[in-house]
Amino acid sequence: MRKVAVVDDNADNRLIIRTILEDQYEVMEFSNGIEAIDGFRKDKPDIVILDISLPEMDGTEILRRIRDDSELHDLPVVALTAHAMVGDREKYLAAGFNDYIAKPILDMNILFSTVQRWAPGT
Repeated sequence: MRKVAVVDDNADNRLIIRTILEDQYEVMEFSNGIEAIDGFRKDKPDIVILDISLPEMDGTEILRRIRDDSELHDLPVVALTAHAMVGDREKYLAAGFNDYIAKPILDMNILFSTVQRWAPGT
């Protein structure tokens, strides 16, 4: 079964994502960047859903560390953010994210299809 890592400091957001994906994917949950990067090195996921606004280390810094790590650099990383103004999607894609999902997740099909695009199959 393919593994999806969800990095979000909000437990409710992690629950929503897990509920949407858990029938088709193994979901790994992390509440901060340091815990997430350590977890990725121990058990590399197939895709990362990464909140941008996190305490201590924001999502763009976590992405930079992933891209700089020889074992993790090729991991597909999807920005998950409430920053949903015109141009934000392009800004995060230009920063190196593979894809972008706006919060709140109002349509579970958007999340599911995005994950399937980057980590197809079960």
